[in-house]
Amino acid sequence: MKNKICHAYKVCGGCQYMGTAYPETLFEKRKYVQSLFPEHEVDMVIGMEDPYHYRNKVYATFGYDRNEKLIAGMYEEYSHDIVTVPDCLIQNETANKIVASLTAIAAKMHIEPYDEDTGRGSLRHAYIRVSHATGKALVVLVIGSKQLPGSKELVHELVEGNPEICSVVLNWNDKNTSMILGERDKVIYGSGFVEDDIGGIRFRISAKSFYQVNPVQTEKLYAKAIELAKLDQNKTVLDACCGIGTISLFAAKRAKEVVGVEINESSIRDAVHNAEKNGIKNAGFYCDDARTFLERLMDTPDVVLLDPPRSGMGYHFMTSLSKMQPKRIVYVSCNPATQAEDIGFLRNYKIEKIVPVDVFPWTKHVENIVSLSYSRK
Repeated sequence: MKNKICHAYKVCGGCQYMGTAYPETLFEKRKYVQSLFPEHEVDMVIGMEDPYHYRNKVYATFGYDRNEKLIAGMYEEYSHDIVTVPDCLIQNETANKIVASLTAIAAKMHIEPYDEDTGRGSLRHAYIRVSHATGKALVVLVIGSKQLPGSKELVHELVEGNPEICSVVLNWNDKNTSMILGERDKVIYGSGFVEDDIGGIRFRISAKSFYQVNPVQTEKLYAKAIELAKLDQNKTVLDACCGIGTISLFAAKRAKEVVGVEINESSIRDAVHNAEKNGIKNAGFYCDDARTFLERLMDTPDVVLLDPPRSGMGYHFMTSLSKMQPKRIVYVSCNPATQAEDIGFLRNYKIEKIVPVDVFPWTKHVENIVSLSYSRK
C-alpha cells in the first residue's frame, strides 16, 4: 500500500503515524498493547483495507487567521491555534466538504466566530456525523451567543449546496470548557438524527449519542467481541456501557436476553428506538449509572460486555463485577492502558484472548478486546 501524505500532519498532531508504512503502524500498536499485558500473547492487529477518510464523526472549530479571515479546523496539539486541513485524509470527504461550505457561507454573511476570552461572536464549533450506509449527514452548529445571526438563511444555503445534509441542530455552549457540545440544543432542520447500518442492523444516532467513528472497523470490532463472548440462546448478557445499543443488538441476535445500561439519556432513547426499529425484542435498556445498576441486579448474567469511555470503569465497578462472578467478561476499550488497570482489579478471572483492532488508522490510538473467563482458584 502506497501512503498518502497529509501536508499538515506534523503541525496538526492528530495523525502521529502519518508518513509511516501502514503495516508498520499496526506492528507498533501491537507492541504497545503487548507492553500492557506482558504475560499474555497479543494477536496481530486487525487492520483496515483502505485506511483513509474513515472518520465519520468530524469536529471543526472556528476562528480568525492573521488576516482576519474566518477559518475552520482543529486545534494544534497542546495549543488553541487552529490548523486548517480542508482535505484531511482521515476525515470523511463529505464532512470535509460541508465544513468548507459552512465556513464560506458564514464568512459571506459576516458571522463572527465565538471568542472564549471575550465572550464575543457566535459560531464556535461544527460537529458533523455522516452515515456510512446512506451518505446522509447530521450537522450540529455550536454557538456561544444567544442566537445565530441569519440562521435560517445560513441553513437554507448550506442544505441547498449540500443535499447530503438530512438534519441541522443548533447547540448552545458559552462555557469556558474543552467540551464541544453544550447542554441545550434545538433541531432547526430535519429530524435531529442520522441513521447508519452496521452488520445489517439500522441505528439512529442523535447529536449527543455515542457512536464509533469508523463504521467499517466497528463492524469487525463488534463481530470479534461477540465471537469471543461465546453466546448461545441460553445465555444472558449485560452490556454495561451500551450507548445507543450497538453491541447490545449484535449480542441479542445470539443470546437469550440482553440488558443494556447507559447513563446518557439521549443514547438510551436511541437504543430503545433501535431495538424497536430492528424488531429485536430480547434487549432491554435502562438509563442508570453502571455501578449502582450492577449492585441492584438480582441475577448474575452469564456474560458481561464492557465498552467504556477512555477513563475506563474504575476500581469500584470492577471489584463489584468480580464479586458477582459472571462466567465470561468481554472488555472492549479505546484506551488499553485503563483497560489493563481495570482488569487488574478482577479476582479469579483468566485472560483467554487479546485482540487489537485498528479503528483509528494513522493515529497512536487502538481499540483492544480482552476476553476473560471465571476461574475459581
